[in-house]
Amino acid sequence: MNKKNKAQDKFSTLRIGLAQINSMVGDISGNLDKIRSYCQNAVKKGIDLIVFPELAITGYPPEDLLLKPAFIRDNLSALNQLARALENLPIIAIIGFVNREKDIYNSAGVLQAGRLSAVYHKRYLPNYGVFDEDRYFKPGDGPLILEWGKLRIGLTICEDLWYPESAELGEVELILNLSSSPYHYKKGEFRERMFGARAIDTQAIVAFCNMVGGQDELVFDGGSAVFNPKGEVIARAKFFEEDFLIVDLDLEQVFRYRLHEPRARKQKDLDQKELKLKKVKLKAFPNQAPRKKSPLIRIEPKPEPLEEVFKALALGTRDYVRKNHFQKVLVGLSGGIDSSLVAGIAVSALSKNSVVGVTMPSQFTSKETRADAFKLAKNLDIKILELPIDKIFQAYLDTLKKMFFKYKPDVTEENIQARIRGNLLMALSNKFGWLVLTSGNKSELATGYCTLYGDMAGGFAVIKDVPKTLVYELAEFYNRSQAKELIPRTIIHRAPSAELRPNQKDQDTLPAYEILDPILQGYIVEDLGFEELLQKGGQAQTIKRVIQMVDKNEYKRRQAPPGVKITPRAFGRDWRLPITNKYNQK
Repeated sequence: MNKKNKAQDKFSTLRIGLAQINSMVGDISGNLDKIRSYCQNAVKKGIDLIVFPELAITGYPPEDLLLKPAFIRDNLSALNQLARALENLPIIAIIGFVNREKDIYNSAGVLQAGRLSAVYHKRYLPNYGVFDEDRYFKPGDGPLILEWGKLRIGLTICEDLWYPESAELGEVELILNLSSSPYHYKKGEFRERMFGARAIDTQAIVAFCNMVGGQDELVFDGGSAVFNPKGEVIARAKFFEEDFLIVDLDLEQVFRYRLHEPRARKQKDLDQKELKLKKVKLKAFPNQAPRKKSPLIRIEPKPEPLEEVFKALALGTRDYVRKNHFQKVLVGLSGGIDSSLVAGIAVSALSKNSVVGVTMPSQFTSKETRADAFKLAKNLDIKILELPIDKIFQAYLDTLKKMFFKYKPDVTEENIQARIRGNLLMALSNKFGWLVLTSGNKSELATGYCTLYGDMAGGFAVIKDVPKTLVYELAEFYNRSQAKELIPRTIIHRAPSAELRPNQKDQDTLPAYEILDPILQGYIVEDLGFEELLQKGGQAQTIKRVIQMVDKNEYKRRQAPPGVKITPRAFGRDWRLPITNKYNQK
């Protein structure tokens, strides 16, 4: 075989590595160390090309850090350091970073032989839901093709490949997509359908490298994958953890597939004439090390629906706690379902030695719920503290007696108890440096069935985006996954109650959760109005009441701590309802 034929054969197969890493926003040096380590490992494994997620150097989303010129400079310095570190290594690395050319861009840098060989600027900047990229970045003005021998590679970044027109890259054999795609329930299924469709449209191999990890409210679920020209998943990384997916791509497969699909030839010719493509030629490697045996083809399984949500909550909790340098968390254990689930998630995320429970009984706390709080702590093998609040509550009542003597007890006295508990939790947090995990769910936060500076007091709201009906499902899943009843059956079956007055039940104030949650789903997530909700079933009076509760309690939600997003529309970054708002649906 002559040298020319050897060069052609070189690109009949390509070994790529998708480095699904957990970058931390702002930790440029730490992210750089991790990226460098993956590159060195890739060389040992005979990888030709390694791909990292979107904005891997800065972490995603960097938000207003992007308004600091020093931050941009430090990120560019890190890219240059990485290029120098790879100078003598036979590998191409494609890295997400922030580029500066008069303005700033969400970019992918192509590093080879000690230099930045090419830069691609993201063209489609999302500006909806949790995204604000138009606030920071200028969009790119065109596609980029890398020519490496006879191999043609198209670069895209996350949202770029969500639009069919962005996949019009001419006849490339491989499309790379660097992503930091935030999780919500079943989003992974949608992404795979969409990327599979792009592979079919372009008759190319599509390789998608996603970020993994928690960042404030957001969770990135990983699940990086490679799709063949038929749209089939031929390799998939793990979900909700760092992973390094190594795949040998058969590029001749693309050629063979296209021979059997002649209908696309005219369209491809048209595309090539109309597109103004920027093309960059890459150098062939000198003295490529002998490649070891092919890697085992991995298609990691998708989690089941409840497992998916539980893992997202655990990952979001773990990264928020650890990235903010907390050693322990504190959970107020009421003996109810919400705090029990939060404690279980915390133990799964952090370990039993990092979780402390506190029970704060009052005269309204039943023997059963107090006993269940201790039973849960024993089952989870966590430390539990008991701080009764009766004397403190009486001191409040005595202090306010002269002001309140003409008024009957009402929600005021109930909220005082909740605030005493919040105060005690925050005192422990201040003294010992423990992070308080609040246990309010989405149904409560939506309707205002929560107390400012009381049960809302804390640093992280683990289940703030979890509807109450889903709380019960997750509790059952948790017990099944542990093959034992860690959350006592009595907690799961007991009617929910705040226990702030005699014989209190949640349904004294709220509709039954199986009625409430579908209304909230329609109004909050789907933006359905009164008439549309009425057409879906339900009583008009109940629907109006729920809408009014949601609308008038925005002031509370604005003061809630951050929590893990698991639905398509979560309170926080997703939801921007005006507090001062006179609009009423008739």
